[in-house]
Amino acid sequence: MKLAKRVASLTPSSTLAITAKAKELKAAGHDVIGLGAGEPDFNTPQHIMEAAVKAMYDGHTKYTPSGGLATLKQEIIKKFQQDQQLDYKPSEIIVCVGAKHALYTLFQVILDEGDEVIIPTPYWVSYPEQVKLAGGVPVYVEGLEENEFKITPEQLKQAITNRTKAVIINSPSNPTGVIYTKEELRALGEVCLAHDVLIVSDEIYEKLVYGGHEHVSIAQLSPELKKQTIIINGVSKSHSMTGWRIGYAAGDADIIRAMTDLASHSTSNPTSIAQYAAIAAYSGSQEPVEQMRQAFEERLNIIYDRLIQIPGFSCVKPQGAFYLFPNAKQAATMTGYENVDAFVEALLEEAKVALVPGSGFGAPNNVRLSYATSLELLHQALDRIETFISEKTRG
Repeated sequence: MKLAKRVASLTPSSTLAITAKAKELKAAGHDVIGLGAGEPDFNTPQHIMEAAVKAMYDGHTKYTPSGGLATLKQEIIKKFQQDQQLDYKPSEIIVCVGAKHALYTLFQVILDEGDEVIIPTPYWVSYPEQVKLAGGVPVYVEGLEENEFKITPEQLKQAITNRTKAVIINSPSNPTGVIYTKEELRALGEVCLAHDVLIVSDEIYEKLVYGGHEHVSIAQLSPELKKQTIIINGVSKSHSMTGWRIGYAAGDADIIRAMTDLASHSTSNPTSIAQYAAIAAYSGSQEPVEQMRQAFEERLNIIYDRLIQIPGFSCVKPQGAFYLFPNAKQAATMTGYENVDAFVEALLEEAKVALVPGSGFGAPNNVRLSYATSLELLHQALDRIETFISEKTRG
């Protein structure tokens, strides 16, 4: 049977592909160190798991409202008030099957055929694919490495056309880990307001911020920007709940209503017990969140200092998330490979270290290295990379 055109142009997720290849090699008996994971290596905090078990025994195993439990919406509203001093109504919140589903549903309800969405590069791998699935056109704006991978208001202004519907801002960023400052966000926001461009603010890594840096939501900066912004967030990264699949969107009530209507015909509702777990995540102790953040920050400082000493690598130091995104073009050239993708493939096959090529993020000279694993394994991985480069350059 011939497949629909909408899926024919899809590019498979490079992060999932490299993870699958690493697992395949492990299953064949190889000692592979996988640094492709986009999830914390900690288990979900105990009190959250206990809340899910209690929910099952209390009989909360049935359908819920399509847009999420009212109690969970209230906890999300409290979280916005406490963390960003933002006030939302329940009608302005939808709970989805992960933040990825929130983004997918958003693009489905705001985009018509040919509508453009501005996507800064490097980008999270699913942004352009989700835009294309909704009939939209991804428009890429390069975040230059010398500007910490951030786009400027001038670049944004030049990319806007009469077909521009939205721009995506991801801060802290996957894959770069960089954070937009309040002043930078304000300047970008002014351009969006002047041209009536919707701001899609992906804030899934907001709790993972290091070095005294601050996460700021663009919606905080003015009532006008709040009205112009849809915030995407969830508990996956902050509370180590990737498998629970609970995310949400907050913003204009008409957009949220449309998303809820669409969800009612696709997923019916997010998993009931996972929603009760998310209630516990936000209403319970936040100490585990801070403990994870501190562990990631310790790893970042140690591993970053080691990585930049390896010949052929240079790296903008991340301020958030749990990734390093070094430029590996020189390393690929030094070791005789025509591009970084070939270098990454050889590194996996020969040194048994799995990195994600930056080409999947719109940055072909870079690689993504997740430090969401133990320091011991991170050191072993860097030892192998260093040895691999040394042996290749010796000829």
